[in-house]
Amino acid sequence: MINLAKEMNGVRTAVIAGHIRPDGDAIGSCLGLYFYIRENYPEVSCKVYLEETPNAYRNVCGVDEIRHEIDETEEPDVFFCLDCADEKRLGAAGKLLGKAKHSVCIDHHISNGGFGDVNYIVPQASSTSELIFTVLDEEKIPFHTAEALYMGIVHDTGVFRHSCTSPETMEIAAKLMRKGINCSQIINTTYYEKTYHQNQILGRALLESILLLDKKIIFSAIRKKDMDFYCVEPSDLDGIVQILMSTAGTEAAIFLYEIKSHEYKVSMRSKEIIDVSEIASYFGGGGHIRAAGCNMQGSIYDVVNNITLHMEKQLRKKQNEEKQQV
Repeated sequence: MINLAKEMNGVRTAVIAGHIRPDGDAIGSCLGLYFYIRENYPEVSCKVYLEETPNAYRNVCGVDEIRHEIDETEEPDVFFCLDCADEKRLGAAGKLLGKAKHSVCIDHHISNGGFGDVNYIVPQASSTSELIFTVLDEEKIPFHTAEALYMGIVHDTGVFRHSCTSPETMEIAAKLMRKGINCSQIINTTYYEKTYHQNQILGRALLESILLLDKKIIFSAIRKKDMDFYCVEPSDLDGIVQILMSTAGTEAAIFLYEIKSHEYKVSMRSKEIIDVSEIASYFGGGGHIRAAGCNMQGSIYDVVNNITLHMEKQLRKKQNEEKQQV
């Protein structure tokens, strides 16, 4: 646990940043802390730096205040790095990390080794938004902070369905709800609502999905030409891997989309057995035990074959352990 009041002591300039290709938790945790600082430390000049915001979050309060281009002359008193497992994933904002007089890293990725001057890393937490709540004075949490943190928790828990959802997660969500936020609107507009083109590309991914390893793994891929045909961006593919994961009888899901020729962004999810974080880390990525990702090169066949080899090893290990217990 960190003492935010102590970290803000004497601060006049603060920068908040999250990981590249920001998702609901990165946006929610960054905006949540931003609104809190703005409300309770009005003397502090605070800025949020993130990459371009996906369409699903365009109507979230405060999104229009997020900066996408950094001022390299800045030397902030404190740099808050949120929901980011390593400094490379900060993108352009990482340039300000080294110039900051002090840095605070708050994260829940198991692969985070702690690269801030002060680190608050709890892999068991549902989200960084949950961790942000724990460092704030509950009585001083403004309305828009509650909205942002609730959104972040909703997205990283899959609307409280994922195994990372703990009793503490639900208790924090309840406290945020008591701030008077419109919970159903947040969930519907940022999590469930999809554009016509997003639904089309989802249909394509589901139609072309394949079951592997005795139907324990489900896999699908979207090529760049498909994205161009349906007029979608990478952010429009968010959530596809989770829908694949809902297939009955499967243990894990793999979803790829083509970044450029022979290079793919890989997303993985699992239910109970497979540690996808271990696999993602092996290929230079990272994440959580049940949700992780990486970038890989080669043909689609090469990528899937390499990933499923690791998944098969984990499945066999579990089967052997169960046999020994019998």
